[in-house]
Order: sequence, then C-alpha cells, then structure tokens
Amino acid sequence: MSTAAPTIWDRGRLGITIGTVVLIFLAALESLAVTTVMPVVAADLHGEALFAVAFSATLATGVIGMVGVGAWSDLSGPRAPLYTAVVLFAVGLLVSGFALDMHTFILGRLIQGLGAGGQTVALYVVVARIYPPQLHGPVFAAYAAAWVVPSMVGPFLAGAVAELLHWRWAFLGVAVLTAAAFALVATRLRGVSLTADAGDDAPAAAAAVQPGHRGGVAVRMLLAVIVAVCAVVVGFAADAPAGLGGPVALGAVAVIAIALLPLLPRGTLRAARGLPSVVLMRGVAAGAFFAAEAYVPKLLIDRFGFSPTVAGLALTLAAIGWSSASAVQGRFGDRLGSTRIAWIAVLLILIGVVGVLVVSFIAADPWVVVVAWGLAGAGMGLLYPRLTVLTLAYSTTANEGFNSSALSIADSTGSAVTIAVAGLGFAFLPIAGSGYITVYTMSAVLLTLSLLPGLRMGNAGR
Repeated sequence: MSTAAPTIWDRGRLGITIGTVVLIFLAALESLAVTTVMPVVAADLHGEALFAVAFSATLATGVIGMVGVGAWSDLSGPRAPLYTAVVLFAVGLLVSGFALDMHTFILGRLIQGLGAGGQTVALYVVVARIYPPQLHGPVFAAYAAAWVVPSMVGPFLAGAVAELLHWRWAFLGVAVLTAAAFALVATRLRGVSLTADAGDDAPAAAAAVQPGHRGGVAVRMLLAVIVAVCAVVVGFAADAPAGLGGPVALGAVAVIAIALLPLLPRGTLRAARGLPSVVLMRGVAAGAFFAAEAYVPKLLIDRFGFSPTVAGLALTLAAIGWSSASAVQGRFGDRLGSTRIAWIAVLLILIGVVGVLVVSFIAADPWVVVVAWGLAGAGMGLLYPRLTVLTLAYSTTANEGFNSSALSIADSTGSAVTIAVAGLGFAFLPIAGSGYITVYTMSAVLLTLSLLPGLRMGNAGR
C-alpha cells in the first residue's frame, strides 16, 4: 500500500511553514517599501549624498548578523538566533521611522540589517532541520511566493503612505506587523525540535562545540565586523570630496576582499566548481540586480516626474515576476538543471537592465522601465531559489550554518559594495552627463561576468 508523498503543508509541518512564510512576507514588504520611499526620505532628511548608503548600510551589518547567527545556529540550533534577529529587525525599523536626520535614519538601518541578515540564515537552518531534502525546493518556492502579496500592494501602499500620510509610517507600520508576526512564529515553533539529527554527521557536529571552533567563530565575527565597517565606509565615500572618496572606497573594497576569504567556501573568489561558484554567483548577481533596482524609483521620480505610488509599479511587476519564476523553478528546476537556469536567468536580468539603460540614455517612454524591470525580477526569481537549494545540497548538518551564512554573506556583501560603488559612480563619474547611465552600465557588466561562476555550479548530485 503506497503512502502519499510528503509536502510542506503536511499537518506536522503546516504551522512551521505558515510561521516562517509570515516572516518572509514582512521582509518582502519592508524591502519593497524602503526602495519605493527612499527618494522621498533622502529629500526630506537632506541626505541625497547618502542615498546609496541607506541601502548598503543594512546589507553591510547584515553580514555580521549572518555570521553570528550561522555560528550560533550550528552550536545550539536556530531558535534563539531567529528570535533575536526578529527583535533587532523591529528595533531598527523604529529608529529609522522616528529619525530626524539622515545619520539617525542610517543608524536604524544598521540595526535593522543585523536582524534581517540573521533572520535569513536562521530560516535556512530551520528549513534544513525540519524539512527533508526533497522538500527544500518547494519550501523555498513558497518563501518566494510570499513576495506575491507584498509585491502587489507593497510599493503602491508605501508610495500612498508617503504621499497621503508620511514616509515614517512605511517603517513604523512594518515594525508593528513584525511584533505581531513574532508572537505567531514563537507559538508555531514552541515544542518543535530544531537540533541536528544524529548519524553520519554526529562526530562533526559534536566537534563544532569544541573550544577551537569557538575561537574560529570569534575570528569570523571580527572579520564580519571588518567587512561591514568597510562596506559602510564605501557608502559614505560618496559624501566625501571627489579626490578623497575614490581612493578611500578602493582601499575599503580591497580590505573587504581579504576579510571575506575565511567567511566563504575555499575557492569562492576564483570560481572553483561546486559550492564556491554557487556562492560567488549569488554575490555578483545580487550586486548587479539590487544596485540597479535602488535607482529605478529614483529615475522615475526625479527624471520623469512619477509620483512615489506610480513609480512603485516597477517594483511591483519585478516582485510578481520573481515570485512566478520562483514557482517555476520549484517545479521544474531539477529538470532544467543549473547551467540552463544560469543562462536563462542572466539573460532575463540583462534584458531588464539594458532596457532601463536605454531609457535613461535616450529618455524613451518611461513605462519601458516598468516592463523591463519585470523581466529582471523574473530572472532573479528563477536564479535565487536554485542557488539556495544547491547550497543545502552541498551541505551536511555540521556545516549548514556556515554554508547558509556564506551564501547570505556573499549576497549582502556583493549588494552592499555594489550599491555603494554605484553611488560613487552616480555622484562622481556620470556617463554622457547622467549618473543613471553609469549605474546601469556597471550592472550590465557585472551580470555578464556572473556567467563565469554560473556555468561552474554543478547540480550537487540532484
């Protein structure tokens, strides 16, 4: 007598699936809201020069949260790290929401980043501990699908809030919802075991609590702090004199590259086959996409006179494309294979970026930006879940935390540094008199380069 195949909606997993999807929902809502209202925030707080660092600051401190939570989860399970991360996320939202100047606003974004980064890693470990490998694809597809509702209402709602009420409520409102979600998730996880299974990996897991490992964790935390500080320095370089900002940023990027080495799988920066290329692909693709996206609403608002509400439609279409493509990946990813997914995803994102580049260069119909960015979002939706699934497939219970944090570190560091460098290019190196052309040209080049690791990822035996 055959039994039904397990799903993420089985009675024993239903509560966990719902609870963690709620957290993804709120992260999506906040991300889309911030990108939509940041042009208004920067103008209101007189912080145009720090526009880019308002994004990169959160991503930079996210690296600290990722490393800390990854190590903490390997040592004692992901429950306490997850709860701590959620609290930090909410506190950061409150600080930014009540900020009276740009520097205080950025302080809130720094705190928020600690929580957001840690939450991502903790959720990856929760998935690895609770769901069998064959359900990893579907659960990450469900997480991506949690972007659907925020993508439909988030940018529009954030723009409407900024226009009709005040941009502050785009942060304070999410903080209130996060508090409610925290209570829900804590209830859903109560009594559920999140410890690693014993078995072949038990000796390695036991070794993880030895003093030497803890010393290694301290070193990794120090390196994460160095990476975060340098990434923030790159962002603030845009507010420095032109002759000083460039050299300072270049030096900070060099330090970041050195400090990252112990935080990533060996061979990552040279695109070694397998997991190293998966992690590198994530960093380069994320940097190219998010640096470009940060300037999409700004382009539509400043250059073409769109309202924040209407400018948010580009993010709405991108997020819907992301979620839809992620669902396709969850169903057909193994059949397509990593190489084919890499080609298709990069092509879609590149079409989107080039479309926005053309509009910014010849001042074509701005609605082309909205459609083009929908295609870029679809490319990311196809690529992101596949990279996460591959990371877990290359991992054991002894290194799930390290590998998950490495993936997220590459994501956040690549995004933070690229956004910050894009801010420098926007301010100091305009092409044909336009900083937007500089940003989107840089993004297109990075996407093309991302194919190098993208074609070396393998399938991890899937």
